Amino acid sequence: MTRDEVLQQFREAGAIMEGHFILSSGLRSPTFLQKARVFMYPDRTEILCKALAEKIKASDLGHIDYIISPAMGGIIPGYETARHMGIPAMWVEREGGEFRLRRFELPKGARVIVVEDIVSTGLSSRETVTSLEGLGANVLAVACLIDRSAGEADAGVPIIALADYKVPAYEADKLPPELAAIPPVKPGSRGLA
Repeated sequence: MTRDEVLQQFREAGAIMEGHFILSSGLRSPTFLQKARVFMYPDRTEILCKALAEKIKASDLGHIDYIISPAMGGIIPGYETARHMGIPAMWVEREGGEFRLRRFELPKGARVIVVEDIVSTGLSSRETVTSLEGLGANVLAVACLIDRSAGEADAGVPIIALADYKVPAYEADKLPPELAAIPPVKPGSRGLA
């Protein structure tokens, strides 16, 4: 699946939004990828995650035991990607501010791929990797539908992206005038009570 085909799925779902957005990282951007609008459609989600599963398989990482995703945003693409790979899916969730594997047991040495929806800075990916490595997992890579950093994010392990889509992101005190003129909104989920 090409980058343009991936982005077309997002466009057709109305998931590429323009305005002034506060990202989960705290950075500001004129573009927001509202992946929930893609995940509303099982057929679109299947197309994207099947392609991601194929890309993971082609990366020659060897045997993979589990797909594990960070809740909330990674659960749907993690599950669907695991379905196409024929392996179990699990997720970590925040407990006391840190990701924990609360509902599942993970054997020491398990070979794991972390599947995310969108990677921007790599923060939730790194937190997920750290959590799983603390349990003795062998985290092989992070895979995502879209890498907003175009390869600049640090997940602590290699990133396998179905598509790169670099969009600008700014510190709140370093906004270009055209963005500063628009009231910001925070459509993401991190930090919600």
